[in-house]
Amino acid sequence: MLRIPYAPLLPVVLLHLAGGRRAQAEVSSAPVTPTPSSGQMTDLNFLLFTGGAVIFVAVACVVVLAIWGPPRFRAGLARPVLIVGAGIVFPLAVLTGLLLYSFNLTSSEASEQPAVRIHVVGELWWWRVSYLDAEGGVLFDTANEIHIPTGKSVEIVLTSDNVIHSFWVPELTGKLDMIPGHTNRLRIRAQAPGVYRGQCAEYCGAQHTKMAFMVQAVAPEAFDDWVRQQRRPAAVADGQLRTGAQLFQQACSRCHTVRGTEARGTSGPDLTHVGGRLTLGAGVLRNNLGAMAGWIAGNQDLKPGNPMPAFRDWSGVELLAVARYMDSLK
Repeated sequence: MLRIPYAPLLPVVLLHLAGGRRAQAEVSSAPVTPTPSSGQMTDLNFLLFTGGAVIFVAVACVVVLAIWGPPRFRAGLARPVLIVGAGIVFPLAVLTGLLLYSFNLTSSEASEQPAVRIHVVGELWWWRVSYLDAEGGVLFDTANEIHIPTGKSVEIVLTSDNVIHSFWVPELTGKLDMIPGHTNRLRIRAQAPGVYRGQCAEYCGAQHTKMAFMVQAVAPEAFDDWVRQQRRPAAVADGQLRTGAQLFQQACSRCHTVRGTEARGTSGPDLTHVGGRLTLGAGVLRNNLGAMAGWIAGNQDLKPGNPMPAFRDWSGVELLAVARYMDSLK
């Protein structure tokens, strides 16, 4: 809740609200965890469910016949060849076939050279996202949103600097843990454009449920345009934005980076192009001017315990100036 000093901004804020350290990407030493895509998991689940249902019905029929069937049939069930065949050979053949089928779902994905490599670090409670070149060097940083090209294999390098997190995008892949001191990697592929919601799937502290992220899948050409735009420094603040930029440099530059300015902090998210993101606070608010002002002033009310202080001492004019500057960083 915003307090009395922000009374001039309350209408616009309420209207819009309605609507660490960098870990090194050990890309060469960590094995790929080939997780199947959502479509592959659907096929596998259908096969397991259907096969399990057929086997269950067959076993139930045999049990009924073994109890109430003709004596001759019941005597036949006791033959050793049937016991060995149904109790050993059949389960071994079925389980081996399922194992080979599961391996086949993931082997081609793991062997393919990824088109994009992204390092994701679980923070408390947000996601540090770094796009990597072929050698593992960082091209640029962003936070809480992952952009990928459709139809391309994307490698995600997963680490954590604090506690165990779990990376999960239900519509694209299964979940994979992010363990301190250990690097996991997985592959994802989006077949269709869209925005896919991700979530931390391992309890990691007080704001675990408010640790979401978005995966935006776009056409390869649009993705290349986005990468070029993200690699550019922030636009120079002039005119009415200059006051907000100066306040930001004074109060926020120790924790946040805005490339092209003196703000080079690394403990918080990179904000070079924060105005173009879909949400704020790792999915807490939709990103717009009012939400930006509300987050700056009242983030401890919206997401208690997060490392960012609430700027309650700024006047409404100062708060709106900083929010406008942040909203301009697109």
